[in-house]
Amino acid sequence: MIEHIRDNKFGYIVNKLTLDVEAVQAFVSIADFQSFTKAAEALGTTQGAISVKLKRLEERLGRKLIERTPRLVRLSAQGAVFLNAARDFLAAHDRAITALSAERRRFRLGIAAHVAGPEVPTLLARLNERDPALTIEVRLENSRSLIDAFDNGELDAVIVRQEDDRRNGEDLGPEHFGWFAAPGFKQRSGEPLRLAALAPNCGVRDIATRALSGAGIEWVEVFVGGGAAVVAAVSAGLAVAPFSCRLAPADAIEVGQAFGLPALPSSRIMLHSTLSDQRSRVALRTLAAAYREHRAPKHAEAIC
Repeated sequence: MIEHIRDNKFGYIVNKLTLDVEAVQAFVSIADFQSFTKAAEALGTTQGAISVKLKRLEERLGRKLIERTPRLVRLSAQGAVFLNAARDFLAAHDRAITALSAERRRFRLGIAAHVAGPEVPTLLARLNERDPALTIEVRLENSRSLIDAFDNGELDAVIVRQEDDRRNGEDLGPEHFGWFAAPGFKQRSGEPLRLAALAPNCGVRDIATRALSGAGIEWVEVFVGGGAAVVAAVSAGLAVAPFSCRLAPADAIEVGQAFGLPALPSSRIMLHSTLSDQRSRVALRTLAAAYREHRAPKHAEAIC
């Protein structure tokens, strides 16, 4: 129950307004997935039930929260204002529930090293906010190692590129790639392309080298290392490297067109998990929503 709360953005006072948890969950899920169907699947219910819960919440608040057309589902202006408050409401509810139990549970998550970006702290914070009794274990490794660990039951969920594992999963969005180098990097005519890449078992490296070979471009690997090491090598002007556009070094530029390099195919980021209990589904839904929300493109996204 919420008593005597003034929200200047809403411009009205709510007196003794009781919000239904399931209705708020329905609203947040619709906002996260931008789809009634996907929201219903995530909550383990039907599209009709989701619609009824949203309508009940909108009537309770006296505000239209979601705008829906045959092709589009999006937040209304009032819905955008209410979204963070709705998340806070659900988080408070979950904290209250978990406070009644001393049971802690471990959530083991693997994120591919070439996928992990600045959104990772947000993912962890959101998971902890929704379930403070959750012990979160994260592994940042190459996709193949994570998929093997997932198949062996060592991980509860993994976030990898679609090409690394073709089984069905939850699509978290696109990933675009380009060729990056320091502004002062010079590629001498007639010489093989100087390439910096991750370890030989990296899928992004495989895509890049296949593209070069397919285009008949000679290349030589002059640097091999982990993600941070490759970033340092590019920033130092040692070589060109393939990067996700959103994760490219801030001081690097996209040089694909300038050097006549082949376009790199886009990918999709997928979340895989076999967990099905309610608590785990909440964690996975929170994880997916936070990933989508905070995957802001880097400076080079527009030209990749």
